[in-house]
Amino acid sequence: MMAVPSPSYSITLRVEAPTGPRTTTDIVAAVGATGAAVTGVDVVESTDSGMVVDVSCNAVDGAHVETISATLEAIDGVSVRQVSDATFLMHLGGKLEVRPKVNLRHRDDLSRAYTPGVARVCLAIAKKPEDARRLTIKRNTVAVVTDGTAVLGLGDIGPAAAMPVMEGKAALFKQFGGVDAWPVCLDTKDTEEIIMVVKAIAPGYGGINLEDISAPRCFEIERRLREELDIPVFHDDQHGTAIVVLAALINALRVVGKEIADVRIVVSGVGAAGSAIIHLLAGEGATNLIGFDRTGAVHAGREYVDEHRRWLAENTNPEGFAGSLKEGMAGADVFIGVSAAGILDGADIEAMNDGAIVFALANPDPEVDPIEAAQHAAVVATGRSDYPNQINNVLAFPGLFRGLLDAHATAISDATLRAAAVAIADTVADSERNPNYIVPSVFDPTVAEAVAKAVQDVARVERERAGHTVEPDIDAAAPQFSATVGG
Repeated sequence: MMAVPSPSYSITLRVEAPTGPRTTTDIVAAVGATGAAVTGVDVVESTDSGMVVDVSCNAVDGAHVETISATLEAIDGVSVRQVSDATFLMHLGGKLEVRPKVNLRHRDDLSRAYTPGVARVCLAIAKKPEDARRLTIKRNTVAVVTDGTAVLGLGDIGPAAAMPVMEGKAALFKQFGGVDAWPVCLDTKDTEEIIMVVKAIAPGYGGINLEDISAPRCFEIERRLREELDIPVFHDDQHGTAIVVLAALINALRVVGKEIADVRIVVSGVGAAGSAIIHLLAGEGATNLIGFDRTGAVHAGREYVDEHRRWLAENTNPEGFAGSLKEGMAGADVFIGVSAAGILDGADIEAMNDGAIVFALANPDPEVDPIEAAQHAAVVATGRSDYPNQINNVLAFPGLFRGLLDAHATAISDATLRAAAVAIADTVADSERNPNYIVPSVFDPTVAEAVAKAVQDVARVERERAGHTVEPDIDAAAPQFSATVGG
């Protein structure tokens, strides 16, 4: 797949050049000839003999940036003073800050927010610990916890290098769900230590979002924390992906006129995301699911060490198919890839049934070229923003936690996850749905609201069934969604 310029490599080159009638034109033409997408040109200095020009553009990667700079330097009389990277500039000093919600203008404010008045609130919580959900930041705060072992497509880069991703996650929580989230990057890979630390910090949070923790440790960490904490624990790489995949599949099946119980679904990759996707689809009524790992189909005839593959072998692949992924594509209705780039080609998609659905979600390069896939499939989705139908977890987690926090939920059930998926799917109206639009835009402010309401409804019912009631907040108002996105 040919690489294209991206805003993630947005740069500004400060160029010194002689004055002339075609100076800026020649500079822009030279940058464009390298394949960069020029986004702006500004003259910042000008005299009768020379000028300084800022050229902003999107590049493909670091090597492309060097090519652009070298191309300009090769022009007679032109020199590149400086290259600024907009992505790095955005990260200077981090992307988050803490601001108080109350004004401390005079002595009376201070005596209520801090000593001596704060002691009354402390004693009230000591007497009734559940009031921490109403009287502290626990009411609206989530910890984004990672050990940096499975970051994006980068792998094990460590907790410090993972911090920019966790900051970004926290920013998305706030922007789209009104949830205050904070990165917690742990300098340990030990499963027991991670569990111990998260349990130790849990009193200050209303929920735990596990992020970018490698499999299979992530399964054990999530399972134990769900058992041992009284707040929701959610591994986004598993369940966030599964929610959005189910939402997209619901609408894709509506487009092609098929039912989930009737289709043959092939899933490439049975790690954290793949296993969660299969579990959630099965819960929604899928009956013919086949998972594939590096050695082929997961089936009852193979021996598996880890319990997740054993579950898949016992509960999926009803036909007992034992071949390779490419062989398994023949006669499939749906392909879902959460594995590796370039493992399929157009011929593999052509072998699928009519009305085929292809979700090639490996990032940054999908399992099959989306353009090739679209030659044969009815619906194609990827994890990329430069193609239609982006499967993006931001559609799920902000609204999910908004609903969980507002419901004072203590756990997350499969019913909650499915409710979130249906809510996302239903934000795409019948009149809007088509092969290129099966999931809403991540910037649609109604998505998080719809997910939050659906999740809150399910969570409240489940709490009531368990004999728990949800007391109203003291101010009788849950935190509100932002009126605008991006502002």
